[in-house]
Amino acid sequence: MFQQDMMKGRAIFITGGGTGLGRSMALRLAGLGARLFLVGRREEPLRDVCAEIRAAGGAASFATCDVRDYAAVEAAASAAEKEFGRIDSLINNAAGNFIARTEKLSPNAFNAVISIVLNGTFHCTQAFARRWIAAKQPGNILNISTTYAAANCGSGFTVPSACAKAGVLAMTTSLAVEWAKYRIRVNAIAPGPFPTEGAWSRLMPSKQFEQHALDSHPMKRFGRHEELANLAAFLLSDMAEYINGECVVIDGAQWLRGAGEFNDLLEIPESVWEQMESARAKK
Repeated sequence: MFQQDMMKGRAIFITGGGTGLGRSMALRLAGLGARLFLVGRREEPLRDVCAEIRAAGGAASFATCDVRDYAAVEAAASAAEKEFGRIDSLINNAAGNFIARTEKLSPNAFNAVISIVLNGTFHCTQAFARRWIAAKQPGNILNISTTYAAANCGSGFTVPSACAKAGVLAMTTSLAVEWAKYRIRVNAIAPGPFPTEGAWSRLMPSKQFEQHALDSHPMKRFGRHEELANLAAFLLSDMAEYINGECVVIDGAQWLRGAGEFNDLLEIPESVWEQMESARAKK
């Protein structure tokens, strides 16, 4: 359904664009003609994705950036504008998450997730919106939320993420109303389980639990990256100009089956928790 040049002339800024879903969205959007500016904390994956896009004939650039630092975000936004001119779309994808028993969390662990997910999303959102408003030009913001925020149910064992993503969802709906007069659309995607490098291993404590998650899923499968990337492309495209303040769940009906994506971790015995916590402490 997507024409190959659907995103021609567009310039999109993606946080967390070097790995996982950010990488998949970047590659798909570049394939549809968009120019991509990627940011993240590690240079190597960002460089690799940009090289892959360029090898396929697309345009991409990157900057290392910690979205928790507003000054760093401003610098990256300026670098993106210097590279491509006006950036017309922002995807707030950078995130941090891990499973933990909440009574064992340190304040630093809680703050780390809040700072990346909630504060980082705000930093990038405000940085670009200020530019668009000052220039009297439209813009698109797409936030990556999660099903346990969209469903207003939260999830045990991922409390920092649940709190942060709920804040991102509130930011999405609030700003959609506030900034509609500036022709700035703000939407969100709430993915269910999508296997990724790194994050997946932190959220699936064992092969047995992964199999349990698969067996209990209504569709008996996890999400495919191209499915989410296509949804992102649609929501950022001109085809979705009247969609504003919406959060689209893409999880194969998983959250409808039962609230809280990670609530089944209640079944994990004490000994397994201790092993996971010990391994995390050594990192």
